[in-house]
Parts: sequence; structure tokens; C-alpha cells
Amino acid sequence: MAYAWILFSTQLPATPSSPRVMVWRKMRSAGAAGLDNGLWILPDTEAAELFLQEMREYVAQQGGASKSFRAAALDEASEAEILERFRRDRAAEYGELIEQSVDFLAEIDKETRRQNFSFAEYEENEQDLAKLEAWYQKVRGRDFLEADPHGEAVAYLEKCRQALQEFAAAVFAHEGADPGPGQAEDTPAE
Repeated sequence: MAYAWILFSTQLPATPSSPRVMVWRKMRSAGAAGLDNGLWILPDTEAAELFLQEMREYVAQQGGASKSFRAAALDEASEAEILERFRRDRAAEYGELIEQSVDFLAEIDKETRRQNFSFAEYEENEQDLAKLEAWYQKVRGRDFLEADPHGEAVAYLEKCRQALQEFAAAVFAHEGADPGPGQAEDTPAE
């Protein structure tokens, strides 16, 4: 399948470097792949077009210039290289999410072994899980190819949800409290 792409090229003053760093961060956050210095590529979608309009405005405010182009790869090898770059980028993000999920599970295990069944510990872990889930949603939103580790990341998030539910049950039992409706229940997976 051939994809339609949007190329985005920027040119910013050498100093200060903060606008170039901001462009880099925003482009990466949007899921763009960097092809060369100042050249980015995104799938051709309405959302990408709106995002790049905002980027053009930002670059202009910083005293720079930018250009956007619609493009298609001229050969299968170029298309495959671009797609592989997107897969690699998302795989790295899912890999980091999995690592953080493993850390989350280790923290729950540590607190369980210590029998640190306090509401404060539960709330801290609940916030950590919410961060993992929000991060997953961001990565998933820019993963138009469903990179290989996607399924593994979903499975780890489910393990984290289950571990937190079990920890919450222990906390409420230890504190002699009724979790009430909506507390310590499974959050549905994607």
C-alpha cells in the first residue's frame, strides 16, 4: 500500500537554539519522523495538516521560515524505509512504556512485600498508572502502523491495572474501609 505524506521543512536562526529544540519536540510528539536536518515527514491526514499550520505559525513567530509539501515515495524501497522509520520510532516508545510498566509492577510488588498498605501509597500508584495510560494513549495516537510491541504494551498495562486492583483490595482490607463503587475496579483495556 502506498501512503500519501506531508513533508515539512524548517529553517530557523542559529541562535537561540530553543526554537529549534521546541520544533523538534513538537514534531516528535506529533509522531513525525525526521528525514534530514529540518525535514520532517508525517502521514497526510487532516490532523497533520492542522498541526503543521500551527508549526508554520510558530516558526514564523521565531523569525524562521517553513514549507510544506504533499509527497509520495517514488519507489517501494523509499516507502519501505519511511515506514520502517515510523515502526522503529513507535517500537522504541512502546519499549519505553513496557520498561516503565515493569518498574510499576516492581514497585507494587515491593510495597506488597513490605505490607505498605496505605491510602497514600495506593494514591501514588494510582497516579503512576494514570501516567502510564496517558502515555500509552499518546503513543497509540501516533502509531498509524500498529508497531509490533503494541500488543505487548497493552498486555503490560493490563498487568499493571490488575496489580493495582489487587493492591487496592489489600489497602482497603488493611484500613478496614469499603472501596465503594468505582474504586479498585478494572479499567477496560483498549
